[in-house]
Amino acid sequence: MDAERVTRYIDETFDGVRAPEANGDTFFLYDPDGDLPPERQVPFATIVTGDAYDDSSALDGTDDYRLNIGLTRAGYAAVVGSTPGEVDHAARDVLMPHPVYAGLHWVCVVSPSDATFEAVRPLLAEAHAFAARKHANHARRADVGRGGPHRAG
Repeated sequence: MDAERVTRYIDETFDGVRAPEANGDTFFLYDPDGDLPPERQVPFATIVTGDAYDDSSALDGTDDYRLNIGLTRAGYAAVVGSTPGEVDHAARDVLMPHPVYAGLHWVCVVSPSDATFEAVRPLLAEAHAFAARKHANHARRADVGRGGPHRAG
């Protein structure tokens, strides 16, 4: 499974996704209207192809890439457990806590095989759904702040 196939899968499977690229890396945002302000452009998944952000996965000079996925707290715990133990972030084709953002419930896999990607698909769906909920919640709060409909409390 190469990075291009992963990108195509995300683009074709999930609605409202915008995928800006920078320096060979791809950032998957839930942005159905294409108008998120920069401070709200938090990806639900990324593909990094080098060591610009961290060198834990030793990507520079290889054809490998790391798929990173932001999960809910419960989703992360279901994948990683409560104490992940020792992790080799340079291991290929192993789903593991993110080397930097594990505390924010991110997981990653370096160059997943087709079989591992099958296990990752539901995680991408969870990450996308979580991003869509956050987007809807923010829009609802903004609407109430502008005097739009709200529930009486």
